[in-house]
Amino acid sequence: MIKEKKSGQLIVISAPSGCGKGSVINGLLEKNKNMWLSVSTTSRKIRENDIPGKTYNFVTKEEFEKLIKEDFFLEYTNYVGNYYGTPKGTIKEKLDQGIDVILEIEIEGAANIKKLVPEAIFIFILPPSLKAMVRRLKKRGTDSKEKILERFHTAYKEINEVTKYNYVVVNDILEDAIDKVDSIIKAEKCRVDRIEEVFVDTKEEEIHELLMEDDKDFDNENISEKID
Repeated sequence: MIKEKKSGQLIVISAPSGCGKGSVINGLLEKNKNMWLSVSTTSRKIRENDIPGKTYNFVTKEEFEKLIKEDFFLEYTNYVGNYYGTPKGTIKEKLDQGIDVILEIEIEGAANIKKLVPEAIFIFILPPSLKAMVRRLKKRGTDSKEKILERFHTAYKEINEVTKYNYVVVNDILEDAIDKVDSIIKAEKCRVDRIEEVFVDTKEEEIHELLMEDDKDFDNENISEKID
């Protein structure tokens, strides 16, 4: 009776450093086979647990700036001294195929996407507390004390941008956070503006005619036969 739009949904997920958005996204991808993560490009250094081509596409600052000139990115930003950008690549192709596309991007990048694609779903991940966020940053063991302090100050400012998003999810217990984000995406698929067409099939038309005929008795048995 309802024909939904075939195109996939563009899902933007942001969070301050140390909020575990990468873990939340990995959980989403495991639960949803019809979902694709657009791999961002960055000029930051590779960390111990990074997988080039999966975590990020890693390039030098000079290479990134060359890509900017070549109009390679849908959007890009400079975050804590490093470039991060979303390649145009196959995003439109995936959406046209009905595949949901996740963009894991920073606050400024999300604001740029909102101007380009206002109908996208914008989800902000928060830590249970600032203390927990700092603890996670220290646990990484990849940043100096000064860098952690810089990330903390940046995160404090970013949290004030949460009202620019459609949804906010606190990542206290990872599985709960994954389930909440997954529920948001599923609920968005039920929005009225995602309905392409409402149609009535032959049986429903026949039932409607039976109900509208005032000169006939209301025949439950007849209607039941039509439904069956």
